[in-house]
Amino acid sequence: MKRFERLGQIRRLDPVADALEIYRLSVAFEFPWDYTRALELALYRTYAVPSIGRLLAETAELTERTQKRYDDTVLLLDTVVEHGFAGAEGRTAIRRINQMHRSYDISDDDMRYVLSTFVVMPRRWIDAYGWRRLSRHEIVAATEYYRTLGRHMGIPGIPATYEEFEDLLDAYEKEHFAWDERSRRVSDATLALMASWYPRPLAPLLRTATLALLDEPLLRAFRYTPPGAATTASVRRAVRARGRLVRLLPPRRSPHFARQNWEVKGYPDGYRVADLGTRPVPGLRGCPVRHTGASAADVAE
Repeated sequence: MKRFERLGQIRRLDPVADALEIYRLSVAFEFPWDYTRALELALYRTYAVPSIGRLLAETAELTERTQKRYDDTVLLLDTVVEHGFAGAEGRTAIRRINQMHRSYDISDDDMRYVLSTFVVMPRRWIDAYGWRRLSRHEIVAATEYYRTLGRHMGIPGIPATYEEFEDLLDAYEKEHFAWDERSRRVSDATLALMASWYPRPLAPLLRTATLALLDEPLLRAFRYTPPGAATTASVRRAVRARGRLVRLLPPRRSPHFARQNWEVKGYPDGYRVADLGTRPVPGLRGCPVRHTGASAADVAE
C-alpha cells in the first residue's frame, strides 16, 4: 500500500453515510498518535471552564485517581470507535458514559461544549502537526460521528456542521474560560500524570514542553507562566518534524486503537467495558441528578 492510498479509499466513501468507517480509518490507521494527543488536549482544555473543572475536582476522580480516570475515559471512547454504535460493546460503553453523566448536574451548554472539543481539536492539531492535513471527507465524517455520539448521549441542540462546532467552541471559551483554583488542581494533576509516564528526571522538561503546546487563553485561564518564545517554537517545530518523518514511513497496515496505547496502564490483565468508569451516588458532593429531556440511557438503547 502506498502512503496516500488509504486517503483515496476514504474519498470514495460517503462522508455522512460512511462516517463511522471513515472516522475509524482516520483514527486507527492514518493518525492514531495524533488523535490520542488531540483528544487528550480536547478534554484537558475543558477544565478551564470553571463549571467543568470544579465538578471534576469535587468528584476527585482526576486529582486522586488520575490514571484510572484517564484509562477509563480513553477505553470507553475507544470502544465506540472500534465496535460502533450498534455493536454490543459500543452500546455498553455509551450506557456507562450516560450513567456517569446522569449522576451530576451538568448543563446542556457544557455538554455541547465538551462535544465540540472532540470535533474541533483533532482537526486543529492534525492540520498543525500531522503528516498531512485532514481531508474534507474526514472533517465531515468526524463531525457526523460526534453528532451521532451526542444524540446517543441525549445532548440537545447539537451543531449541524464542523463550522458550527468551531464557532460554538471559540465563543464558549471566550465567554467561559476563567481562573478557578479547583480547576487548576485538576490541571496540575493531569500534567503530573503525563509526566509520570516517563523517567522522573524528565518531568520538568516534559511539563515545559506540554505548556509550550497550549494556546495563550488556556495558559491564562490556569495562570501558568508561558514558556519562552524560543522554547515554544522549538517544541512545536519538533512535533511538526515528527509529522514530516511519519510521512516518509510506510503506511500502517493494521489498526492501532487507543486501548493499545502504552499510556493506558491500569488494566494489564484486560477489562470488561461494563466495569469501566465510576458509579457515583446521585447527590454526592452537592451534584444532583441531571434532569433534562429524555433519559440518556434510553437514548443509548
